[in-house]
Amino acid sequence: MAEPLKNMVNEKSLRLFAEAIKAVYTPFPIDDFLKSTMDATWESLELKARGRQITLNMGKYLPADYREAISVLNQAVDKCSGMERFSFSDFVEVFGQNDEDWEISMGALERYTIGASSEFAVRPFIIKHEKRMMEQMLKWSKHENEEVRRLASEGCRPALPWGQALNGFKKDPAPILPILTQLKTDPSLFVRKSVANNLNDISKTHPGLIAKLAKDWYGKDERTNWIVKHGCRTLLKKGNRDVLSIFGYDDVDSVECKDFALDKKAVLIGESITFSFTLIAKKATKVRLEYAIDFVKANGKRNRKIFQISEIALKEKTRKAYTKIHSFADYSTRKHYPGEHAVTLFINGAERGTLDFMVSEKGNKFQW
Repeated sequence: MAEPLKNMVNEKSLRLFAEAIKAVYTPFPIDDFLKSTMDATWESLELKARGRQITLNMGKYLPADYREAISVLNQAVDKCSGMERFSFSDFVEVFGQNDEDWEISMGALERYTIGASSEFAVRPFIIKHEKRMMEQMLKWSKHENEEVRRLASEGCRPALPWGQALNGFKKDPAPILPILTQLKTDPSLFVRKSVANNLNDISKTHPGLIAKLAKDWYGKDERTNWIVKHGCRTLLKKGNRDVLSIFGYDDVDSVECKDFALDKKAVLIGESITFSFTLIAKKATKVRLEYAIDFVKANGKRNRKIFQISEIALKEKTRKAYTKIHSFADYSTRKHYPGEHAVTLFINGAERGTLDFMVSEKGNKFQW
């Protein structure tokens, strides 16, 4: 199993971090900082909590005056690397929200996002001063540095993983749209991925808005086309007819599906199951193929997850056979439970057959 990410923040890396600060601020007490940071709670803390513990202890030993502390950090930031560098922007989030420190905090967040994103740190500023902060984010969307431009989009995602939720934008994402519009043809893939992820977040609460925006944006620029397609991935998986039609996957009648079958009716956790089917095109058409597994959860209920197989253009009378293997091995992000599962095939968002099968634990194989 892979080493937990939190273990990248350890005594060795923290000492290097502290030494970088002491190099520009000689009163910084390295040993005291390490001792108070890596206290009795340290081992139980996950990555973000470790980061916050670093920040709070930076606050103990840096100058009490915020502006003086930021001056120290501005000199030290380029001497630091690793996960600890995120604590620079976290310091601004924790100690820099006073109105009189606004300009200094904005300058610091802009600088610290280069090499270690400030995407988490900007969110309390958005919640506290939405209009003012979104004006700042729009300015950042026009910045020459791609990491600053990405911050403009990533920082205002309504549902940023690990980030504080922006519930106001879940209710009304309108303030985000000028930033995404500014960035929709950005030359940086790093930025475009963030724009797409922001659109995908919005699509989960406002599917109609994103379907309309996708229709307006698509077909005018290749970079924008990529953003739209990636940003609509959840709507595509949900079989949204308006979005499917934008990409030419609205034909549900021109493809026949035959011989949809499983290689077995039961599988052990840790094994794989195989299903197969054949497509026959009645006329030339575009096809988006997906399958869903209805997984049994720990409470015995089932939860559906959709997986993409392929997107393909078929010529008239084309016959194409598919074989797909799905693993039921446990891993860090999914644990399997015994019970009756199902696999469902989708063609252009429409269900084209469901097959049931049993999943069991080793030594307790189901009998059919």
